[in-house]
Amino acid sequence: MSYQVFARKYRPQTFDDLVGQAHVTRTLKNAVEQNRLAHAYLFVGPRGIGKTSTARILAKALNCVNGPTVTPCGVCDSCKEITGGNSLDVLEIDGASNNGVEQVRELRDNVRYAPSKGHFKIYIIDEVHMLTSAAFNALLKTLEEPPPHVKFIFATTEPQKVLPTILSRCQRFDLHRIPANLIAQHLQFISGKEKIALDPAAAHAIAKGADGGLRDAESMLDQLVAFCGDKIAEPDVLSVFGFTSEQTVAQFTEKILRGETPEALELLHAEADSGKDMMKLMSDLISYLRDLLVGKVKPEALADDLNPDLQKSLESQAALIETDRLLELIDQFAAAEGRMKWAPNKRLHFEVAVIKAIQTLNQVTLNEVIENLAALRDGKAPSSSSSEGRASARPTPSTKPETARVAEKTSTAEPKTAPPPVDYKEVWQKTVEKVRATRKLIAGWVEAGTALGIEGRFLTVGFPPEQKTAMESLSIPKTRDYLDAVLKEISGQDWKIKFVVKEGLPVATPVETAAPKKPETQATFKDDPLIREALEIFKGEITT
Repeated sequence: MSYQVFARKYRPQTFDDLVGQAHVTRTLKNAVEQNRLAHAYLFVGPRGIGKTSTARILAKALNCVNGPTVTPCGVCDSCKEITGGNSLDVLEIDGASNNGVEQVRELRDNVRYAPSKGHFKIYIIDEVHMLTSAAFNALLKTLEEPPPHVKFIFATTEPQKVLPTILSRCQRFDLHRIPANLIAQHLQFISGKEKIALDPAAAHAIAKGADGGLRDAESMLDQLVAFCGDKIAEPDVLSVFGFTSEQTVAQFTEKILRGETPEALELLHAEADSGKDMMKLMSDLISYLRDLLVGKVKPEALADDLNPDLQKSLESQAALIETDRLLELIDQFAAAEGRMKWAPNKRLHFEVAVIKAIQTLNQVTLNEVIENLAALRDGKAPSSSSSEGRASARPTPSTKPETARVAEKTSTAEPKTAPPPVDYKEVWQKTVEKVRATRKLIAGWVEAGTALGIEGRFLTVGFPPEQKTAMESLSIPKTRDYLDAVLKEISGQDWKIKFVVKEGLPVATPVETAAPKKPETQATFKDDPLIREALEIFKGEITT
């Protein structure tokens, strides 16, 4: 027997075999059980998700010797003939090559003949949108009032090209793209049947590359077996199809969010030098940012498409950027992707897009300016009812010379004698007192925090949900640098502050700063501490 590819060998044969289309199979099962069968069905969806397979299964359910039944036996003559595509009562027609009026007229003349064996005469027209307008019009009357023994089943990837008069005469079923996790599970099922050792990461990489199409995933697995034999790992998938691993895309995104320009460009160059397609990498980056955006708004929506490790990466990175900044990044990279399609040097446009994105993250937005001006005016922390904070929890990009950075990394990598224990609560209290004495403008925000403990090199400071805006205002890079410097000075440790929101913490009432006396002269006005603080924050100057 000649070899059969996986897409044909493991084609669904019953409703229960269909992957990821429960909304369709349930409706069709109920229709068969209740004998509420329509005379025309239209299956819509992208390639490789089971439109034609669903049509064949429905045909077997109707014409099985035990039918109509939701569980066709698969062994009777009718079921075998439908599976083999040679049934006289189930005619599969290619709409692309039989799209003329003459073919439709011939079909219209044949529908009056009764089925030879089965209960129904079934016409399956694949890619029905390829029929001409004249052919559609010739089919209208027959489609609206066919003989009782005739059923029409249409399948198409482009329903907008089907005449509205045809659509109105059909029951339409929209088949969905199949979630990546379901595709990966099905690939593991096939691998078990074929005695192939398929690494879970490799299965998920194939599923992501298939973009919701199970047939594409099965064809890719077939190709990998020919390349690798009976052991398939993730590097094999990435090498054969030129994909970039999900973890690499996650690392790339994190370097961008943290403002690490040299490291981000280094990773980009490594992918380019290894022969990866820059357009595919850009598409993967935008897709990952989309997942990050959806994860911030509705985390449970990604449960079916991402593996647990990637979900953890998204959760940790969600705290590094706010929603409006993330929308800006997606817009910028989407625009860069449009330019790259026609550019001979795609790598150049990618590099420019990465640098521009990091610069955008470092820019102060108008909302931040307005919030700080309001704080200057009121002399207290903004109320919890204010709009979502603009400040990012992302660390400031390093501006140290390369030698300093290397020395710093070396010093942190080499273990030293453990320092004596330090009372972190006392350190935080002294930090608050120092800020209250030197930076009255942000004192109210700092007082709202509560020291929670030490995590590595980070002093974790918690804020109740009511003080989330104060926390995000303190996360502005310049303010964070100042607080880190004060903390280091007081503690004598190379600590940095990590802000988190935590339920159950006390809501602190910020201490009102005394309003300065009204300046009597130009000189006293310039020396006012609040004015000098505002000028320092916004890099301004007083003009006369």
